[in-house]
Amino acid sequence: MEKFQQYERVFKHFDENGDGKISPLELQRCVGTIGGELSLTEAEEAVQSSDSDGDGFLGLEDFVRFVEGGEQDEKVKDLQDAFKMYAMKGSECITPKSLKKMLSRLGESTSIGKCKQMIAQFDLDGDGVLSFDEFKAMMI
Repeated sequence: MEKFQQYERVFKHFDENGDGKISPLELQRCVGTIGGELSLTEAEEAVQSSDSDGDGFLGLEDFVRFVEGGEQDEKVKDLQDAFKMYAMKGSECITPKSLKKMLSRLGESTSIGKCKQMIAQFDLDGDGVLSFDEFKAMMI
């Protein structure tokens, strides 16, 4: 089944009254039925942040953006966790030394020179280290 069709099916399930829109209350109830917790205030905020036409409801397109936005947030969090593994403790970047150390922990022995070459491929600003944004670009 195509991804959009899956979203449409879930949307129709959430749209309890069949009006083609998901209200904050419908969103709260459906999240509850799948075992999650969402207060009415949180549901209202979620709808408001994704409501493209300002009517206070989620249309199908709004719903798809809402769901995919959550997936993006999850991906970014996973990337941040991975980045922290490679960055020096207390540092905001991956250095050749920190990359060598992490690769060594993973069982791959390499030289500082090789680590510099690896970093240089994705070092967009030429400072010799990888920022989170450069790391994210590399991983995506």
